[in-house]
Amino acid sequence: MEKDNYRHPDYYLVDELLTEEQLLIRNTVRSFVKKEISPIIEDYAQRAAFPSHLLQGMGQLGCFGPFVPAEYGGAGLDYITYGIMMQELERCDSGIRSTASVQGSLVMFPIYKFGSEEQKHKYLPKLATGELMGCFGLTEPDHGSNPAGMTTRFTDHGSHVVLNGAKMWISNAPFADIAVVWAKNEQNEIQGLIVERGMEGFSTPETHGKWSLRASATGELVFDNVKVPKENIFPTIKGLKGPLTCLSSARYGIAWGALGCAMDCYDTALRYSLQRIQFGKPIAGFQLTQKKLAEMITEITKSQLLNWRLGVLRNEDRATPAQISMAKRNSCDIALKVAREARQILGGMGITGEYSIMRHSMNLESVVTYEGTHDIHLLITGMDITGINAFS
Repeated sequence: MEKDNYRHPDYYLVDELLTEEQLLIRNTVRSFVKKEISPIIEDYAQRAAFPSHLLQGMGQLGCFGPFVPAEYGGAGLDYITYGIMMQELERCDSGIRSTASVQGSLVMFPIYKFGSEEQKHKYLPKLATGELMGCFGLTEPDHGSNPAGMTTRFTDHGSHVVLNGAKMWISNAPFADIAVVWAKNEQNEIQGLIVERGMEGFSTPETHGKWSLRASATGELVFDNVKVPKENIFPTIKGLKGPLTCLSSARYGIAWGALGCAMDCYDTALRYSLQRIQFGKPIAGFQLTQKKLAEMITEITKSQLLNWRLGVLRNEDRATPAQISMAKRNSCDIALKVAREARQILGGMGITGEYSIMRHSMNLESVVTYEGTHDIHLLITGMDITGINAFS
């Protein structure tokens, strides 16, 4: 693979909107990515293997739930900093960012937001360091965009509940120590509970044959009469608000992360176009190449400003789920388009593992689908601006 010479594009000087601490953290994560991840990621993606040895370093950097307060083992950072960290990870590979997003937004976030003090102190510090890894169980074989139809259930058996059902397309499942699972109780109410590896009847078969997120571990969660102590149930939250709040947190990180893919593809294409000589001059000097590059940087710049403003609103606790949906959909959409145009600029070299573009393109086909599909997010925006629910 080509040496990682990435320089992030900043056409509108958005860096001037960031604090010194945010820039320092970004540079620290970027250095880690260039040194530890970029040299190996293509090999792991080609082999469809997950580089588990990176987890300790990512934990030490604070990539897992950096917004969690220090009293629970987190770094207590703001949400713009969280976004920047996810952008740096996904700039290298979506699968690596997915691992961090799941750990932070879908495991640590619900435990911090909905968990008891005992649950917080038991799990969060070890999740923050990567000593424990987690996954999030919501999607089922027959229920994706309509999670309310889930069939995974638990029944009351005195000191514990018995959980039955299955979840699929679960990032981190094959190696996760705990799973935050959403299931229906006997009153048909959705509740969250923490399932630990080793509980009898709980298994996590791995998903094989993926053409996307090949450097990420994906699997199923299978529950066959799993006994879960009642103290592992989130004590206060019931209904879809619980998992949907988690998804908003994850979608926020994806908005920043997917943009990182676009930035990497643009940077690669720009550098290549200045070096590639055809008809006696660099292909960057041809009108159609300049059109592609100009459109790429325009969309990237608009997304940078959109995400930064969303981060400000998130820090002020004013960002709405619909605003987060818009940013997630937009970043995925422009990233896919930038990746495809960048591949065109590189010609045949664009499909090889020597460059990151084709791997980004394949990864983004998952990112545009998970945590809400492109069309679902359009309908969320539509419902928000019209007040009419088009889902039913």
